[in-house]
Formats: sequence, structure tokens, C-alpha cells
Amino acid sequence: MRLSLIVLLIPLTFFSACASEKEPEKAAEAAYQADWDSLAQHEAAPEWFRDAKFGIYFHWGVYSVPAFEGEWYPRWMHFKETPTYQHHLEKYGDPAEFGYHDFVPQFSAENVDAAQWADLFKKAGAKFAGLVAEHHDGFSMWGSKVTPWNALDKGPRRDISGDLAEAFRARGLKFLATFHHARNLQRYSDQPQEKDRTDIPERNRFSLSHYPFIEGWPPTSEDPELRMLYGNISESQWLEEVWLGKLVEFVENYQPDIIWFDSWLDQIPETYQKRFSAYYLNWASKVGKEVVIVRKQDDLPLTYTIDDLEKSRKNRLEEEPWMTDETVSNGSWCYTEGLTIKDARDVLHVLIDITSKNGVLLLNISPKANGVIPENQQDVLLAIGSWLEQYGEAIYETRPWPGTPMAKARPWSRKAISRNMRLS
Repeated sequence: MRLSLIVLLIPLTFFSACASEKEPEKAAEAAYQADWDSLAQHEAAPEWFRDAKFGIYFHWGVYSVPAFEGEWYPRWMHFKETPTYQHHLEKYGDPAEFGYHDFVPQFSAENVDAAQWADLFKKAGAKFAGLVAEHHDGFSMWGSKVTPWNALDKGPRRDISGDLAEAFRARGLKFLATFHHARNLQRYSDQPQEKDRTDIPERNRFSLSHYPFIEGWPPTSEDPELRMLYGNISESQWLEEVWLGKLVEFVENYQPDIIWFDSWLDQIPETYQKRFSAYYLNWASKVGKEVVIVRKQDDLPLTYTIDDLEKSRKNRLEEEPWMTDETVSNGSWCYTEGLTIKDARDVLHVLIDITSKNGVLLLNISPKANGVIPENQQDVLLAIGSWLEQYGEAIYETRPWPGTPMAKARPWSRKAISRNMRLS
């Protein structure tokens, strides 16, 4: 039985945000300012998000080309103590001679069919879908004017995000975009001596930057184009033109319903966090969209954002909606050779458990570099969809029972623990 909690009152300020030009006073009152108190007026979880419960996205990009170890290939290929470096050396040669940028022409995506992908996600029962718009590697999966390293100008030479957004919306799916690029800036490029430290493992050096600053290798190149990919530019330029510039460009061109931020957003100054949040929410009010901002590891206030737990779940029923991002595989988030896939039953158990605690599941799949979604992954998605077609009433549009006591979450931080796990 569907348990619905009827919302009787919706703040008047939300509707005034959509006021016509004839009502400038109301529109001005509804504008979000770049400060936490103003942003807190935004309703973090609109009704459509509370109803949705299940979405699908994918890690798919240049890192899918080597198909080895995972989406962190562009980082680990630079550290000699890692299996990734040894693999790269044996198959492609010295990273000083064959850099990550040399994979870009091989990212062909020639078999991707946005309509087929959208049909598959719809059959799987997803209510929203999207892509990793940009991972830590600096390659934008859309037609960007901010960077030459984008899917329209290099690699696939097509506007991947535009094609997918159109196909998803044509089938009634909300559009999600995830951004991981807060890690792309080389924050230690002015401290090259760190490469000589012996008191920490090699792979933990330059821990806040995706690409290490090792003299003579592509990430330290003076070539302006390569510097843009490898994040080897000044912090002030990078923050304004790259981190913020790419977000604004994506919002204006593709109108995402959900913006999801990966870890390391805490490395972005609060000024920029607030500026983007106010921009996105004001833009949404202007165009009449109810949008969602998702964050991880305490990187933004929960007063106006959704809490996300990577491969983890709450252990109690929560009063406010939250999200888990989980992957269909047992290993990497992106496609790798020999990648094993979870059974549909296991994924459904996760979905049911998350839903029972007022959560939402964002499930990742892993297409090949050529744009093919492996059959074993498709089978899992279709099995999930078949179950939801029969029992979806127990998942979609559900709400916590009004009389159920809600335990308050203990104030603790996963940030340090998760960061250490990622780098161990």
C-alpha cells in the first residue's frame, strides 16, 4: 500500500520566484542571495524527487578506453608503484611519452545510441537519469567553449550530454549531471619538491590533486591546451573559468534537474560554493524548474541540499530524503576488462532497504568506450524494471508513516575516513 504524506502548504516565496516581469517586486523578493541563510530558503527535496526513488547514471569517458582498474586510471598511471603504471608501461609505453591525453582520440563512442539508452533506463524503472558530466580527469562530456577537451571537439565529436538530455526528457525522465571536477586543479604545482618525499607512499603524494606534478611528464607541460586538461593553471583562473565556468555553461545549455557533486567540494572556497548555488537556484526559479543539489561528505549545508552516501546506507529511517550512489558492478565504476556484475536481486535489496528509510538510489552502470552497454548490465536493469513494474507501488511515491518516530542522526563526519579509504 502506498503511504502518502500530503503536503498542505508550499511556501509562497517559491511561486514568487517564477513571477512575471510585471511583478518585479515579488521576483526580487524571491531571488536567492549568495549566503547560507538565503540559500536555506530553497526546498531541498521537491515532491517529484521524493516520489522518484530510483535513478540511473554512468561513469563513461576517456578513462573507459584503457579499461583497466578503474576511472582513476589517469591518476594512478603516473605512480610507479601501482599496477596501473606497470600496465600502462607495458601496453602503451612510458607515461612521459604516451600521456592520458593520447587516449582521447580512442574514445570513439561510435556505437552509442541515446534513444536506446533512454529506452533501457525507462524499462529499468528509473525516474531520472544522467551522466558523469566531468570526472576528475578534466574532459567535459558536452560541447564546451570553456575547454578544448570536450566531447564535441575531440574524441566522439558529438554533444553527448545534449543527445542524452533530449532522449531522456522525451521519455519523461528528469535529467541529472554529476560533477567531480573539484579535484582537477593541480593544487601542489607550486610545490614540486613533494615528489621527493619518502615519508608517505608514492601514490599518496599530491593527494588533493588528481594529476601529480612530476617534471617532464604531460601534467607539467607548458602547452596551453594540455595545461587546461591537466589542471595546471592558476587557482584564481581555474576557479572562475573552469570550476564555475563549466557549471554555468552546462546549466545554461542542458538545464539539468539535478546537480550532484562528488567529494573534494570542500577544496572549493565557500564564496564559489555560494555563488554557484545562488546562480543555479535563481536560474531554476526563472525557468520554473524544481531542482535538486546533491552533495557528499558535509561539503554543503543540508539546509538546501540532499545528503549522498557513496556505497553506503543509513541505519535508520530519516525524516528528510537522502541518496545512495551505488554501482551495478562488483569493482570499478567505469568499464574494465573482466568487470563482474551484481545480481539483480542484490540491487533490488539495496533499493528496497534505501526506500524503507526514506532514501533514493542512484545506480551507476559502466558502458564500454565505444558506447556499448554490456549485455549482462542490461539484463540486470531489465530484471529490476520487471520487478518494479509488478511491485513498484511499494517503492514509488512512498512516504514515511506519519506516526513513526524519527531518530536524529548523530553528528559525525565521514570525510576523513572516506578520503583515507580512497587513497589507501
